[in-house]
Amino acid sequence: MRPGAVLAALACLALWARPRPRPQCRIVRIGRLVSDLDAAQAFYRDALGFQTIAVGPADPGDLALLGLGPARQAVMRLGREEIALVCLAGGSAPTPAGRRSDDAWFQHLAVVVRDIDEAYRHLSAVTGWTAISSGGPQTLPPANGGVRAFKFRDPDGHPLELIWFPHGQGRDVWRGPSAALFLGIDHSAIAVSAPWRSLRFYRALGFSSAARSRNHGPAQSRLDGLARASLSVVSLRPASADGPGLELLGYRPPGRAAMLPAACLATDWVCIEIDGAPTRRVLRDPDGHRVLVSRAGQTGAIEEDQP
Repeated sequence: MRPGAVLAALACLALWARPRPRPQCRIVRIGRLVSDLDAAQAFYRDALGFQTIAVGPADPGDLALLGLGPARQAVMRLGREEIALVCLAGGSAPTPAGRRSDDAWFQHLAVVVRDIDEAYRHLSAVTGWTAISSGGPQTLPPANGGVRAFKFRDPDGHPLELIWFPHGQGRDVWRGPSAALFLGIDHSAIAVSAPWRSLRFYRALGFSSAARSRNHGPAQSRLDGLARASLSVVSLRPASADGPGLELLGYRPPGRAAMLPAACLATDWVCIEIDGAPTRRVLRDPDGHRVLVSRAGQTGAIEEDQP
């Protein structure tokens, strides 16, 4: 091969091997179907400190992508993070009974608190929720970060978690003095059957692995409400420094498959903005969790109700 051809081949190889920049992405908000919009707003406000910032018809284009009919939604904010509570015109059924933390359709919101004992007392004064964890807030071993946490379900059965980070743990945004008891949403955690496969899916959307751990033992079992919990946890962060992250929960043995029952998949979804995304679309990850993807700055808005 001529020297010039060799150099050209080496240049092409170097270009191909060069790490590609991650897509710039961020989680804009997390959506949940609810059966009663007013009651759901009241619960998230009274129990967790969320504030409603807009109420009105949900974006019909987003609803069509999600396979849903006409609906109204309330966008609520805690700190700098948002959720969308969506109520279908014909009513939204709560999540099925008999659910477990290791079900492959499990998806929770982790709400960071300044003081978990105080937050638990505050939550206990509000009605309508049911506990997942047994024995109140649990303290995980130092090998798992030493965090304190408590899992429960809202009145529609959606999983939630209160989480407190000890010194040196968690993102910088959660550190420092604060008068607020409930600070914001740290992440949404989803149960997955094969973490490596889910990691490949979310890396393609612009997420990267921030931490990994193997969680097991009595405290984890009490936290998850399982007889014997053993799981790998992969913490993901979007390319953007803002917004919640994702956690992949790989239980061993895995729980029930996400495709049975398929109706469970219609209750929760994550809205992600990606710079340069070609079209607005809904993706399903390897376990069926839904991701509503849009171009940056084009997240579906709502037409607020007029007084």
